[in-house]
Amino acid sequence: MEENKSLIRAWIEAARPRTLPASFSPVLVGCALAYRDGVFQWLPALLCVMVALLAQIASNFANDYFDFKKGADTEERLGPARAVASGWIPPKSMLYGTFVALGLACLCGCFLLALAGWELIWVGLAIALCVLAYSAGPFPLAYNGLGDVCVILFYGIIPVCFTYYVQALSFSLLAFLLSLAMGFLSDNILLVNNYRDYAQDKLARKRTTVVLFGRTFGLVAYLLNGILALLITLPLLLVKPFWIVGLFALFSGLFFITWQEMRQKEGRALNATLGHTARNVLLYALLLSLTLLVP
Repeated sequence: MEENKSLIRAWIEAARPRTLPASFSPVLVGCALAYRDGVFQWLPALLCVMVALLAQIASNFANDYFDFKKGADTEERLGPARAVASGWIPPKSMLYGTFVALGLACLCGCFLLALAGWELIWVGLAIALCVLAYSAGPFPLAYNGLGDVCVILFYGIIPVCFTYYVQALSFSLLAFLLSLAMGFLSDNILLVNNYRDYAQDKLARKRTTVVLFGRTFGLVAYLLNGILALLITLPLLLVKPFWIVGLFALFSGLFFITWQEMRQKEGRALNATLGHTARNVLLYALLLSLTLLVP
């Protein structure tokens, strides 16, 4: 435990800034597609970014609090230190922080409703409920094998499709396909996390898909997610300049190297792989956005 960590630094670390590119990346793709289709609007785009980042921070705070309460965070934790378990922030303060961040996300969402239609309130409610239900309540999703589904939905399908919708006021088949690709790659962040924490999660009765189906499943699922994302992207590349194809070839090599890291490392060494996986999600989003914008 770090005794002298400042309160500001503790809250910054609790927000887990290294995870935030995972929430920004799908919004970026939705904006790039809107720009390509001539419907990009700055205000809805900015509000989508704010909702995504604040909801991610609220989720990180909630996981910090509820995982501590459920005994999933112990001194044997292999991942980055958690603020409540480390004694940096009192549990009640973390719970208050969760609702403040979630409230700010909802406020930004209300402005989006005014711009794009109040029928989207159901999307906002789903995001808010998932932030809390992921690790809290009588049936926490992350503890019952549904974490991967949540990631694909809330870090892929919903942010890409609805970032596009609030600007175009219509849905797009391409947005849906690209949202699946983003969701699959984002799920790899969770898979590395759960692969690393397999033994601890099993003891805490946290039934992730890796706990339910084994560590080999985690390795295979990680590889398949990357392959599926690249296959979804392939039709776009067929009509793009050769240098775009070359960039995706380089990305494919980087992805494979990261997967090999996952196969070869154990314990805390996988924290670096976790960071590399998050980096890959952002790189893919940047490459995909570039592909959409280049004629």
